Amino acid sequence: MGKETEIKLRASAEVLEALRTHPLLTARLVDDWHTGTLYNQYYDTADRDLANAKVALRLRRDGDAIIQTLKSRGQSVAGLSERNEWDWYLNEQALDFSLLDDSCWPAALAELDKGTLQPVFTTDFQRTRALLRWEREGEEVEIEAALDLGEVSTGDAREAISELELEVRKGPAVALLELALELCRDHVLMPCDISKAERGYRLFDASSYALRLDNPSWQADTSVDLVIEGLITQLLGRVQRLAEQYRFARQWKLFRELTGNLAALRACFGVFDLALPRSAAQPFIVPFDQLLAVFQPLVLAGWADDSEGEAARQQASEVFDQQVADPEWGALFVELGLWLLDKRWQANRPPRGDRVAALTLQRWLLAAVAKEVQELRVPHNNDPDHHVSEWMDQLPRLGRLQLLLGNFRSFLEVPEPDRLFGELNKLHALLEQYPQVAEEQRELLLAALRKQGQRVRKLNAWRELNQ
Repeated sequence: MGKETEIKLRASAEVLEALRTHPLLTARLVDDWHTGTLYNQYYDTADRDLANAKVALRLRRDGDAIIQTLKSRGQSVAGLSERNEWDWYLNEQALDFSLLDDSCWPAALAELDKGTLQPVFTTDFQRTRALLRWEREGEEVEIEAALDLGEVSTGDAREAISELELEVRKGPAVALLELALELCRDHVLMPCDISKAERGYRLFDASSYALRLDNPSWQADTSVDLVIEGLITQLLGRVQRLAEQYRFARQWKLFRELTGNLAALRACFGVFDLALPRSAAQPFIVPFDQLLAVFQPLVLAGWADDSEGEAARQQASEVFDQQVADPEWGALFVELGLWLLDKRWQANRPPRGDRVAALTLQRWLLAAVAKEVQELRVPHNNDPDHHVSEWMDQLPRLGRLQLLLGNFRSFLEVPEPDRLFGELNKLHALLEQYPQVAEEQRELLLAALRKQGQRVRKLNAWRELNQ
């Protein structure tokens, strides 16, 4: 068994050709680029038992070599994935079931009759590859670069393959992300952790592409530093997978979810006090604000069930294409993945920040939520209409409260935290609607805002947090 550590970057055929002569790759080439065609047949049962167990089984023909491979799905951040892989060289183009024993075969499939495995899809592509080698901080690094062009096919369904794969052969994973970041700054490369096997299954069923990654196992005594790492890793993974699926399926709900997770990522850079210093967050604040300034108005306008709503939904698709066609998209998310892997928020952190980072989740959470609640301006009946702009200024603070309560309210020691979360969400939704409603409807919305503000201020949790 080996552990595969790689990153996939979606690219056009023109970008793949340009990468062959990129100075950074040329300077590190061990030998020339080599091109060959890989023919891959994937197997599963009629009920997709292997896919449900998160493993992929294939036979590959690479020149004269026939290779049987079993892969398990692992962790992924910004397209950088780590997973277990077993390879066996065979003498004929047929599965050898005897190799699929307890040392690699998932326990969940122990009772499966392997005789029911059948061909389900193929991924045939031309691979142009080269070995790169250099020294990083006194350590030798070897990475295989592969430029893949071809297609996934099953029956009448097809999807193109056009991507750069970078895989670590020797050295730290951080070196791989550093290389990917430099390439993203020069070319349009979209971090994409969907495997070729996942694409094959997606041709059967678009919803089979898992969008919900496993949540971190938070505990009351989890340190704030681990919360920072786990929460941003989780949100980054969701953003990357939602962006990929929206690119493929163009479903409006996916664009809404993508925007919501981008907003949550942005909120992460404002809730951890000095444990995540503003100086450490600076490379990401402006790019996320710029993305949200474009995406969020379209989400709000797209709720309307009329021609204007339809126009906003169509514009969202066009705007998304414009964003991912900009090199800054790939560079932003690869840099955030590198920031996570390198734990850069901890560098040059002041002593007080180290003390906050060492607090337990439960102890830190109460103070973090209380601070946001105490500074939140909630609408009430005595506010004149010109205070609406001040209410609107509260949207970022409400977003931070959504992040905190949405993920951690079970650890918040106040009465009815679920109710607090729900009522603040209603207030947030009403405020978001205000710029979109017609002038003649605003009086009704203002009345609803004041009523919702009163409801929030009567909550026992609100009163306790404001003490």
